[in-house]
Amino acid sequence: MQLILLLCALGLNAMAADVYRPPQRWRGFNLMEMFIKGSGMSPGHYSEQDFRIISELGFNFVRLPLDYRFWINDGNWESINEEALKPLDQAIAFGKKYNIHVMLNFHRAPGYTVAKPPEQLDLFNDPEALRVCVMHWGMIARRYQDIPVENLSFNLFNEPSEKIEVDDYVRVVAAVSQEIRRYQPARLIVADGLAWGSKVVPELFKHNIGQATRGYAPSSISHYRASWAGNPTAMPAWPPSGAVSPIYGPAKKEHSHPLVIERVPPCKMIIEPGRVSGNLTIEVTAAGKVIATFPLEPQQGEGWSNAEYKEEWKIYQADCDQRLEVLIPEGLSTVTLSISKGDWAALNQITLKAPDGQSAVLSFQSSWYGVNPAITFKGFGGHSPFQAQGMEDGITYLRNHIMGPWEQASKEGQLVMVGEFGAFQYTPHRVVLAWMEDYLKIWQEARMGWALWNLRGGFGVLDSNREDVVYEDFHGHKLDRQMLNLLQRY
Repeated sequence: MQLILLLCALGLNAMAADVYRPPQRWRGFNLMEMFIKGSGMSPGHYSEQDFRIISELGFNFVRLPLDYRFWINDGNWESINEEALKPLDQAIAFGKKYNIHVMLNFHRAPGYTVAKPPEQLDLFNDPEALRVCVMHWGMIARRYQDIPVENLSFNLFNEPSEKIEVDDYVRVVAAVSQEIRRYQPARLIVADGLAWGSKVVPELFKHNIGQATRGYAPSSISHYRASWAGNPTAMPAWPPSGAVSPIYGPAKKEHSHPLVIERVPPCKMIIEPGRVSGNLTIEVTAAGKVIATFPLEPQQGEGWSNAEYKEEWKIYQADCDQRLEVLIPEGLSTVTLSISKGDWAALNQITLKAPDGQSAVLSFQSSWYGVNPAITFKGFGGHSPFQAQGMEDGITYLRNHIMGPWEQASKEGQLVMVGEFGAFQYTPHRVVLAWMEDYLKIWQEARMGWALWNLRGGFGVLDSNREDVVYEDFHGHKLDRQMLNLLQRY
């Protein structure tokens, strides 16, 4: 341990200057076979067919998220079962056979994971956890020291949280990387950005450490109806509509601004409120006329859930489980929704349903005291049927809010990549493809590699079980040809 601390004190500058850099962008998939110990999705061994398919489809990269519990004995993190590492040996051999670069990632490292249950000790604050983690990465580095650097790289930790201090993160990365490069000085090491891969850590670049980000934002698209992510229910759209929630009534006069939707055709409007604060009235007007009012009184009972009394304001708040319906007649194309009496109400979504059965959903982003610009309805059938005045297109939105710092780092010559991206199986397919293409265009222009989560399963091009895809039989799997074609273009 004293040696580790000494090396950290000296910094990462002792690392080799000739660390491997791939000559071309990596494009591929995450494979889940050692992702979570004890999980049905992670049998602990890899399939040669996966590597053969990835190569056949024209891709050159796999990332293997790993749970260190696969190779320890009886829960003792200092006792390593070498036999349990043979599936990794085989995966690396498959990679060499099919000309696919393999990246090993500690999804669960000794002392840190984003999965459940959490680790008992904290890698970024506990010297014992750091010692054991260095031991594990050293064992991996030693075992594979003779594997050429063009075939194998290491991705240290999966999605370090926003609570980790930069200095602590750099210190831990220094210790682990120094141990790895004892065995192969030119080995490429990649560290995920902080805040679950969203925040660049510039301190690492000057020391020959690449960095990886994610392509999951906004989560309302990538994790729509994903139970482990809170099960959001608002229908996703891309680009984001720009509509914000909650809206406020006279009780918060300075924040009381109506929601205006322009070019609304004759249809049924279905309003689905979320959290409601106090007794209030939602009012819908068109052409200056009130066409519907909806008094709402939060309570525990039918049509309401999660009610609680707020003593400081002497009011009840509750989640509204009701659907408020109003018919929009011919000729009243500008519709205004406001709270004419009371405090505030969140909005989950507003649906316009045409007489012929077509529908369009306006989703909302949570923004306390946000002001809605005028929203224009663009028509039924598109992947983004509503657009706020001044709202950016998809690529501009991603650059301004998510990818900008990563693009800049890549264009400055740093190695950055996207370790995971994709959208879960319930997100409408047309939305997924439009959103993915905007990301892929940015990554191609910035020369950033990427890995879809996953090859097979709810995010993948194979066996995703989407209800709105016509699948093609392919080597015993169901292939999403549209998504595949998109990935192959970028």
